[in-house]
Amino acid sequence: MSEQIEGRNAVLEAFRSGKCVDKLFILDGCQDGPVRTIAREARKKDTIINYVAKERLDQLSETGAHQGVIAQVAAYEYASVEDILAKAREKGEDPFIFILDNIEDPHNLGAIIRTANQAGAHGVIIPKRRAVGLTPTVARTSAGAVNYVPVAKVTNISNTMKELKDRGMWFVCADMDGTLMYDMDLTGPIGLVIGNEGDGVSPLVKKNCDMVASIPMKGDIDSLNASVAAGVLSYEIVRQRMKKG
Repeated sequence: MSEQIEGRNAVLEAFRSGKCVDKLFILDGCQDGPVRTIAREARKKDTIINYVAKERLDQLSETGAHQGVIAQVAAYEYASVEDILAKAREKGEDPFIFILDNIEDPHNLGAIIRTANQAGAHGVIIPKRRAVGLTPTVARTSAGAVNYVPVAKVTNISNTMKELKDRGMWFVCADMDGTLMYDMDLTGPIGLVIGNEGDGVSPLVKKNCDMVASIPMKGDIDSLNASVAAGVLSYEIVRQRMKKG
């Protein structure tokens, strides 16, 4: 299960065989035929293309023979947002979805997917850019949960949230300035929004949240790890759902 493919023929074959390429790195300024063909295939699949200096490619390379192109491939297939909603319908449950706003650490993403599975969430939504994808490290950290939790990758988190709101969902994000989570009604069709490890939930995404929940903090530092925050909040949602049901 490789997360990286290097060399022109290998990368082109990855696209043509239907592999899910998360990111493509191309030597900046390289415009020869094979590289243009790879870029064209990448655009067809809506893959992010990063034009980078040779030093960056050399740094990324595991083989030392990248030929100016490196593809980072998803270890698992992505689902669609519709697949996640369909899973909720099949179970006869209100949708419960994790929305991740630019999680960058693969260990955090893996841990969150594992929590999503145990908490009975129907899926996880991540952004295409500035976030980690389904790498083998994520799969390992999820302890196999990635096989059971649909993960959808979207171009714009805020737009996806607006579309889901039109379908009856509402959203809660975690922030220390919010209302104490025990004082909130977290039942119904809900999306739990978890922010970036360093910056938290971005202002635009936060603006699309209906409620802001705070987790009680008794210690000397002012925040929890992103995956721990996801666990704490998701299980308050689970508690309230069980109580209501």
